[in-house]
Amino acid sequence: MSEAWRPYADKRLIKLRAETYTKIRQFMAERNILEVETPVLSHATVTDVQLNSFRSEYSSPQSSSGKILYLQTSPEYAMKRLLASGTGAIYQISKVFRNEEQGKLHNPEFTMLEWYQPVYGHHQLMQELELFLNLFAMNQCEKISYGEIFLEHTGLDPHTCDTNELKSMAQQHGMSSKIEEHSVLLDFIFSDKITSTLGNTRPMFVYDYPAYQCALAKLSNSTPKVAERFELFINGMEIANGYSELNDPREQDRRMREQVEGRGDDDEVPPAVDEDYIVALEHGMPPAAGIGIGIDRLVMLAADTSSIRDVILFPLLRPRD
Repeated sequence: MSEAWRPYADKRLIKLRAETYTKIRQFMAERNILEVETPVLSHATVTDVQLNSFRSEYSSPQSSSGKILYLQTSPEYAMKRLLASGTGAIYQISKVFRNEEQGKLHNPEFTMLEWYQPVYGHHQLMQELELFLNLFAMNQCEKISYGEIFLEHTGLDPHTCDTNELKSMAQQHGMSSKIEEHSVLLDFIFSDKITSTLGNTRPMFVYDYPAYQCALAKLSNSTPKVAERFELFINGMEIANGYSELNDPREQDRRMREQVEGRGDDDEVPPAVDEDYIVALEHGMPPAAGIGIGIDRLVMLAADTSSIRDVILFPLLRPRD
């Protein structure tokens, strides 16, 4: 008889997940960060061209046609609407959904911890995240800028280098010669040549990313401008992504509309700009920094396993017994 009905994670890992949630809630309570809950199903979704949402159609007796709704890739928009309403510091542990690849580090449904600190900038939030990591016996983090780590591994300054230099290097690592976009070349080189080396001795923050990686982040006042964004890497794996939040409604609206147009014909029904989110920014979201942490990957580290499937009780796809 098939045993596929059983949870894929064993009892030890089920308990480890529960202990992780307890530690998170204790950490947040000690800092007066309020736990909130927002919908996973919404009329709008992320416009970022790097992310794809699951669509659902809602039909009701009151409507003659179905309404498209989206499973959220992150609770970000709704949580920022709460910030604009005056909640103060908030966090959420939520299920999120991304219609993309599966693999050792990806599952279409996963668990995210997201939190926001009003007044903070991205460096202050990095400091708070270091304290958070102490809960899991991870400390003494390294910090390095994106520009420094890219230059160290490639000899190129990512903020000023020529596209042809990037193209030549990308081709050496197997990328198609047809790719011409500067941003795509940068992303490929960073993920293919650099990411696996990050955080292998101790957790590493990489901060101040190229300006094009600023969908929801503030840009610096420096020259050249950079996105006030950071990522945390441990054992070559991205664990967290955070930034100083953009709270300028006109600039946010402009970026989102540009992203929708950039999707081209890839989407049968392209996502629209979340007007409620823009109105919340117009109302006045305070300066803040926010972060999203992959809980499943955090549990992977604690369990010393290399596959996300091992720490999810019922992964979407699993071997049949």
